[in-house]
Amino acid sequence: MIYDVSHLTRYQYDAPVAVNVCVLRLLPHSDDGQRVLAASVEVTPRPLAIVERTDAFANRVLKLRIETPHRELTLHSRARVVVERPAPPIAALTPAWEDVAALAASTASLDADSPAAAIYPSRLTPLFAAATDYARISFPPRRPIYESAVELARRIKTDFVYESGATEVTTSPAEAFARKRGVCQDFAHVMIAGLRGLGLPALYISGYIRTIPPPGKPRLAGADASHAWTSVWCGPGFGWLGLDPTNAIPAGDDHIFVARGRDYSDVPPVEGLIVSSGAHALEVEVDVIPV
Repeated sequence: MIYDVSHLTRYQYDAPVAVNVCVLRLLPHSDDGQRVLAASVEVTPRPLAIVERTDAFANRVLKLRIETPHRELTLHSRARVVVERPAPPIAALTPAWEDVAALAASTASLDADSPAAAIYPSRLTPLFAAATDYARISFPPRRPIYESAVELARRIKTDFVYESGATEVTTSPAEAFARKRGVCQDFAHVMIAGLRGLGLPALYISGYIRTIPPPGKPRLAGADASHAWTSVWCGPGFGWLGLDPTNAIPAGDDHIFVARGRDYSDVPPVEGLIVSSGAHALEVEVDVIPV
C-alpha cells in the first residue's frame, strides 16, 4: 500500500514570539516494513537553519531556530510511504516469554534495535503493580510470547474505554489504568508498563493509522489522526513486532511508523522553547490518503 501523509500543525500566540527553537519528529523513515519515497517539512516563518540528525532509536529528528518575530507558527510535513509488512508470525512458534525476558536481560548491545533500553522503567512508564498483575494473566508459564502479547492487547481493547478528552498528555499510565479509559497513548503506555513489569522489552511507537469510512460513505479529508501503539521484542529470531491495543490488531499495512522510543516523551512530534508571553492555541490536522 502506498500512502500520502500530510500532518499540519499550527500554533497561534497571543503575543509576538521573538525566538522559537523547535525539535521535530515528523518525518517517517524506511524501517519496520515500510519504505519512504519522499518526505519534507515546510516551516513558516522560515527558520535560520534546519539541522537533521538521528537519535538513539534511529528516528529522524529536525532542529530549527526562528528569530523572525511571529504570532503564528506553521509546520507542515508531507510524506509518501510504501507499507508492505509481512504477516504476523504463527504465535505458537514464538519462544516462551520467560526465555525472551532472559535473553533481553543478558544482551550487551545498545544498538537501535537492541532490547536493552526497553526493559527498564522510563519517564512516562514507571512500573506499577496493577499493570504487572494485569499483564501476568496473559502470561502463564512457558506460553509463547507473541500469543501472550496478542491476548494482552485484546484484553486492553475489551476492558478499557476509548474516550477522547478523558486524559491528557501528562496523565500517567497508573491513572489511565485506574480510570479504565483514555486514548491510544494511554493504552500503549499501560501495555508497555505491564510488559516491562514482567521483564519483557516494549517500546512506544508513534505514527498514523488509515481510517476506513463506513460502507457507502466517502472518506473525509483530515479525518485521520496521529496514532500510537506498542512494539514487543519477541527474541532474536522474530525481532520487534507491533501490536495496537487501541484496536486489538497487529500493526499492519494501515499503520505508518514515524518514531519509536521508551515512551511518548522520547517521540513527541513537536517540542521546543519560545521567548514570548501569554497563551497559545494549537491546531493539528492529519490526512492519510491511500494512493
